This record gives sequence, C-alpha cells and structure tokens, in this order.
Amino acid sequence: MTDTTPTRSASAAPPEEAGPSVRLRAQGLTLAYGDRTVVHELDLDVPDRTVTVIIGPNGCGKSTLLRAFGRLMKPAAGSVLLDGRPVHRIPTREVAERVGLLPQSPMAPEGLSVADLVARGRHPHQTWYRRWSSDDEAAVAEALRATGMVELAGRTLDELSGGQRQRAWIAMALAQQTELLLLDEPTNHLDLAHQVEVLDLVRDLHLTMGRTVVMVLHDLSLAARYADRLVAMRQGRVVAQGTPSQVLTEELVEEVFGLRARVRVDEETGAPLVIPLSRHTGLVEGPRDERM
Repeated sequence: MTDTTPTRSASAAPPEEAGPSVRLRAQGLTLAYGDRTVVHELDLDVPDRTVTVIIGPNGCGKSTLLRAFGRLMKPAAGSVLLDGRPVHRIPTREVAERVGLLPQSPMAPEGLSVADLVARGRHPHQTWYRRWSSDDEAAVAEALRATGMVELAGRTLDELSGGQRQRAWIAMALAQQTELLLLDEPTNHLDLAHQVEVLDLVRDLHLTMGRTVVMVLHDLSLAARYADRLVAMRQGRVVAQGTPSQVLTEELVEEVFGLRARVRVDEETGAPLVIPLSRHTGLVEGPRDERM
C-alpha cells in the first residue's frame, strides 16, 4: 500500500502548525449522479495561495470534485466550505465573485471575439443598479495583459490556435477577479508546447497575483513540476496528498493508475519525473525476417 503519511500528518497537525490558511474545504463530501456515487466521504483542505493539482485515473471523481468546489454540484452528503461557510448556502453571485471555474471543454457562441469573451468574466459584478464601469474596463484590460492576449483581443475564438484559445478562457476567469481559480484539465487537447505555455501562465498568475489555484491534470510529470501540493485520487477517495516528492512514488503510481513506472528526479526542476514502463520494456527483439 502507498504510504499516506503526508495525508495523515496534515490532518493531525494542530491549527497553529497547519501552515497556510484554508479557504476551501471538503468535509465528509459525498457526490453522486443519481444512484451512482462518484466521491465517497472525502475530506480535503485547499491551502490558500498555493497551486493544488488533483491527479488520478479517468472516472475517479476529479472533475466531479472540482464542480462541487465551484458550487455546480450539490453534495449528496457532507459539505464544501468556502471561508468556513457551506458554499451551497452562499448566494450564487457571491460565489461567482470569489471562485472562478474553467470547465474542461468550455463552449462559446460562434464568432465571439476574445475581448467579448473576457468581458463575460465581469457578469457576476453586474446588477440592475451597477452597469458596465471603468472598473470593469480595467479588469478586462488587466486580464488581457496578464495572459498576453492584448494584440489578439479583436480576433474571434475560431481564429486562434488551441493554446491562444485556452489563454483567452483563462483571461475570462481572471477578469472575474476571484481569489480562487478552479481549472479542469486546462491543457486538454493541447500539444506539449502549448501545455507548457498554459501552465507557465497559470504559475505566473499564482506568483504575481497571489491566486489560489486548483487544477486537474493528467500528465503526472507536468503536475509535479507546477504543483505546490498534489492530491492523488482513486475510486472517489483521496489516496495521498502532500508535496510532489511525497506523493509521486513508484508504489503510488502503480496503486492508483495500475501502471509500472520509474520515478526519477528531474535535473532541471528537482521535481519527480515519471517514466512509464510497458510490458515491452527490456524486450530484446530477434532478427527480422528478410522476406517482410
């Protein structure tokens, strides 16, 4: 079994030794689609001003958990707490002003420009008595600048590359000016260069703006490189959590993913580097038939 000492010690620590404050917390959280339970009595703290990355195999409940954090899914049992308050008892607009959620495959109307998309991030701040203001204009301009999208603001999303499009969606989430960003597989369908580009951007936003970020990622080595804290899930439960070096072990990769792998230290970053093994690893091929 995987050593989950980081998980146990974190929960056992007294408040004064717990490190960063906790803005988002799951307590005994159970999530279900009809009769099918996806997340089982899960306890998890998200430390403030950190990048937390959730990893795990398909169907383990990662995206479902993120939806519950963003108040898009009501718990079957337990609760999600935002600053100590049950998130489902907080008005929708107030949650939207404090938590930004970027789903896995966001959709936008055809022909929508980057500037118009980013401006939609200001909708939670609009009311019948408060219309578009100079503050909104400044928030959109800053989001475009921070994501490097100023020169592309007039283009439609259809004209952009995959990486540019993802940066536009992140800019929209930034324009909300929330303290918490929830990103569900922000590198989905991107090639490696654009994956690194997007994750560098997310890390920059965390470092320069102090955002608390929770991401779901599939690539274990990239998760280890960009996370302050990793959370490994399997079958709707947290198996281990802690720093990337604490969590990403060969034993955990095999237990959680059913994958034999070697875990080495990346010489460039010092983060764990996961090298998958296949049943062909080490196989010595015989001479080929010349007739083939």
